[in-house]
Amino acid sequence: MSTPLIALTMGDGAGVGPEVVIGALLAPETSAFCRPVVIGDARRLRKAAGFLGASPEVVAVDGVADAVFEPGRVNVIDPGLLPDDLPWGQVSPVAGGAAYEYVRLASELAMSGQVQAICTAPLNKEALHAAGHLYPGHTELLAHLTGTEEVSMMLSTAKVKVIHVTTHIGLIDAVARIEPGLVERTIRRGEAAMRGSGLVRPKIGVCGINPHAGENGLFGYGEEEEKIVPAVERLRAEGMDVHGPLPADTAFFLAGRGDYDLIVAMYHDQGHGPVKILGLEAGVNITVGLPVIRTSVDHGTAFDIAGKGVADAGSMIEALRQAAELSSAQGW
Repeated sequence: MSTPLIALTMGDGAGVGPEVVIGALLAPETSAFCRPVVIGDARRLRKAAGFLGASPEVVAVDGVADAVFEPGRVNVIDPGLLPDDLPWGQVSPVAGGAAYEYVRLASELAMSGQVQAICTAPLNKEALHAAGHLYPGHTELLAHLTGTEEVSMMLSTAKVKVIHVTTHIGLIDAVARIEPGLVERTIRRGEAAMRGSGLVRPKIGVCGINPHAGENGLFGYGEEEEKIVPAVERLRAEGMDVHGPLPADTAFFLAGRGDYDLIVAMYHDQGHGPVKILGLEAGVNITVGLPVIRTSVDHGTAFDIAGKGVADAGSMIEALRQAAELSSAQGW
């Protein structure tokens, strides 16, 4: 069987996206597990290759069917949206608008079955908003483009996997939004994703909201009992191997030593902090609940180092690998 076709979006052209894309595609291991087609800007990718001291054949193609996969060749579907003199490392509405279009085109390719997965380089939220696309990030944008009502963000590393009940909202708003139904749906999506990756009965740990998960009412105002416990009890009654609410400061340690296959975080930083301590080069962002597979690097546009040839492509290589593995596990 051929390796899966993956639409790889270039992200914000002013950031490190072009460099990590080129770096990942020139890594010898990448071609062993997938056939990536970049949605982006061919001229920008050639410049990025120059920063890396590489000279691949960057070829603009009209569609996935026209891509040719051979060593040293990068296939690009290029809608021609970026000016040649776009500055590196600066917020640009032009780059934000182009990044949106790359994701939109990738979504169309995946929804039509022309590719088996989407893998995304980072976009810049300020640039995206400046271009008039008011989404908090890739997760919400892809939910809109695919007509999906509710999705979850999962971060995946070799040691720990984390799914988030809330993501890109303020902490006060996150606590207000958390309720048993949302917690239950998030856990179900996480459990389904773990089974989809080949784990028959994943063991799931659910974080609390307050320090020490409230410590029997000592901290907070009973948020754990009100917002989390009903969901955990309902799922346990169905036979799901789910535990909590757990103190967040120990849940990740327990997962790291193998006690849990998946941790459910209540808000953005509760899940992101521990994962990023493990190293950005190891982390992959997976959108769970979409009708298509989507993975991403777990870092931003890094404007401070864009155009300098020093960005690490490790997370992008791993994101492509996990997109390919998920495609295979789901029967592609």
